[in-house]
Amino acid sequence: MRKLLPIFVYFIVASLSAQTQIVNRDSEIEKMISEISASSLEQYVRDLAGFKTRHTLSQKSEDRGIFASQNYVLKHFKSFEKEAGGRLSSEIDFFTIQADNRRVPTDSELGNVIATLKGTDPNDDRIFIIMAHIDSRALDIMDTEIDAPGANDDGSGVAAIIELVKIMSKKSYPATIKFVVVSGEEQGLKGAEYLAKKAKAENWSLVATLNNDMIGNSRSSQTDISDNTRVRIFSEGIPMAETDQMAAIRRYTNSENDSKSRQLARFMKEIGERYVDQIEVKLIYRNDRFLRGGDHTPFAREGFTAIRVCEMNENYYAQHENVREEEGIQYGDLPEFMDFEYMRKITGINLASLAYLASSPSEPQMVGIDVRRLSNTSTLRWDAPKTGKAKGYYVLIRETSDPMWTKKIFTEENTLTIPYSKDNYFFAVQAVGENGHESLAVFPQPITR
Repeated sequence: MRKLLPIFVYFIVASLSAQTQIVNRDSEIEKMISEISASSLEQYVRDLAGFKTRHTLSQKSEDRGIFASQNYVLKHFKSFEKEAGGRLSSEIDFFTIQADNRRVPTDSELGNVIATLKGTDPNDDRIFIIMAHIDSRALDIMDTEIDAPGANDDGSGVAAIIELVKIMSKKSYPATIKFVVVSGEEQGLKGAEYLAKKAKAENWSLVATLNNDMIGNSRSSQTDISDNTRVRIFSEGIPMAETDQMAAIRRYTNSENDSKSRQLARFMKEIGERYVDQIEVKLIYRNDRFLRGGDHTPFAREGFTAIRVCEMNENYYAQHENVREEEGIQYGDLPEFMDFEYMRKITGINLASLAYLASSPSEPQMVGIDVRRLSNTSTLRWDAPKTGKAKGYYVLIRETSDPMWTKKIFTEENTLTIPYSKDNYFFAVQAVGENGHESLAVFPQPITR
């Protein structure tokens, strides 16, 4: 017998109507989030800024430069391995980048610091990546000697990664999580590009990449806006790696707002706001800021699902600037400009999202919508996920003008007919695990025969 349960999802949404908000939280994930420490994040950031510069091309030293800071991160990763019961391993993955006569004058050795938390299910080959970049810069991108503390850009992201490894490595997940601290971002996304190409060449089952770049500042320059209750998640609409066939289906279904990266962004908004209080995730409908990019971009170019998490309001006095005081304004990316409570909340969004994704079933397969005849009802069909056991599925519904899914209908079947017109609504399907954790949503393809 088919069992249906309509669920109206209103998570931390401002509304003039008197709607009751029902928030169900996994107690284990809630506990992990409570362990995130603003003071620990601050200590990591101050330690990283203490290396004076972390310029990608800075000289090797025991207490200054990028190599010293990478060893600092690796030492922390190694210190967490004992409590992980053999599931956590960490390394610096070294590689060589070629001179480009631009930001890399000579062939140079770089390294990405990686902590891998191995999944416990031998049949689950899924990988999730969360990353930040460790390199810093001042005003002159080629100045390897000047102080460039990089507290927020991107010491904040690196600090969040360290804290997440410390907390999450004590738990186990069916899928594998890679916590990555890349280098070479300021020189042209070099570390991320190397890793994305490696993932593609080695055919990783890479489901999602979460890039955290600048998550510690809550006050804007010039406009002087102070707000630690909102955070941006950037996601591409039309995929960078879109094929002709993908483009044809996108145009046919009008799914330009339903790329896999956009589904990931929606997922993080729903789960993040479910678990972290006093924070709103703003979905930004572009891959990154205007005319700018980040370490998620090489993954998008290789066809992977990738997003960027970034503070809501940027302080350009503290970004890509020399440390100095001028006309009463303090410049430079210094720890004193940061809001560590804000940073704690954003780290919590990442933790909740990662924990859900790595412990949920994989997405339902062959998700389709029947378009063989005109109808004011819609029929969706799908197959079971490739990995993990689904106790059921959510069919997601939203009007075409809505940014988020507004209704979820639960079913234990693999097909569902609902009284909503395809002309006025978009749909997707999620798998739901025995633990209640949802997979990413899958936008349906047309069933024409």
